[in-house]
Amino acid sequence: MGDPTVYDVASKAGVSIATVSRVMNTPEMVREGTRQKVLKAIDELQYVPKAEALARARKMVGRIGVLTPFFTHSSFIQRMRGIAAALKNIPLELVIYPVDSTQRLEEYLSVLPITKRLDGLIIISLPITERDAQRLISAKLETVLIEYEHPSLSSIQVDDHFGGTLAAEYLINKDHRLCAFIGSGELPEYSMHPEDRRLAGFRQVLESSGIELSQELINFPAMSYKDIRKAFQRLMQLPESPDAIFAATDDLAIRILRAAHEFGVTVPQDMAVIGFDDIDMAEQIGLSTISQSLDESGRMVVELLLARLNDPTRSVQRNKLILKVIERETA
Repeated sequence: MGDPTVYDVASKAGVSIATVSRVMNTPEMVREGTRQKVLKAIDELQYVPKAEALARARKMVGRIGVLTPFFTHSSFIQRMRGIAAALKNIPLELVIYPVDSTQRLEEYLSVLPITKRLDGLIIISLPITERDAQRLISAKLETVLIEYEHPSLSSIQVDDHFGGTLAAEYLINKDHRLCAFIGSGELPEYSMHPEDRRLAGFRQVLESSGIELSQELINFPAMSYKDIRKAFQRLMQLPESPDAIFAATDDLAIRILRAAHEFGVTVPQDMAVIGFDDIDMAEQIGLSTISQSLDESGRMVVELLLARLNDPTRSVQRNKLILKVIERETA
């Protein structure tokens, strides 16, 4: 067993690793009693945070890689911000490998394990094959996944289906009875497609409550404002237009709000809008949304990777992000 890690602290204190992370990064956000429990566990275990612990780890080349798609999308930028913040005081260079095609993904997964230029790898929202996983393991390149699961690799999961159920339950509790769904219709083949699971969870709760989600209420436009505006217009032209929309991402929701304004639809009086992600802009414009704690997930994945670098024999960890509804002005 290697040096104590954040997981040992969380277990001893009886809290989540996210709470331990908050105690170390934003202690003012943690209740006094909980904070004291975590600090007591840290003292008893003689837990040494990040930079100092890394000095005890195996010989390193000094680089952490991040394999990510959509690097310009708000949610990815925010998650990357959490990763960068967690590495701020650690003598490790952060190297980003943006993926823009299936071929590029395959190239990275073939080359990175054998170049020995990285100490660890974080893969965000990208699927990997069994062959890829075995190559990473054989090369002893410690790897942690976000939004994808493999039995031999540690991961942080987003329960997208549950996120969809949260959105539906929230809208139903607000007495909405004709709900629509808008997702992105241009997700590339090499990436994850979480919007399908968000739709499935949304549909399940609606139908169990006797509310039909007909096909005409489901739209997957391209991400351009022109296409999203057309999708919104189609909903407005239905014999009975919806009184609520669940947008699969906040980026979509923001464009929907602009379209609503153009068509003279008052939000939330005429129509409620709820998004998914809780990006920075959501708070600024008062967008109700499902939060997946993007910044915190970035910090969590770094903690998980550092734990494995300190002790490669540690068992595989699978953690789920806690999703929650953030109620603001739009729903």
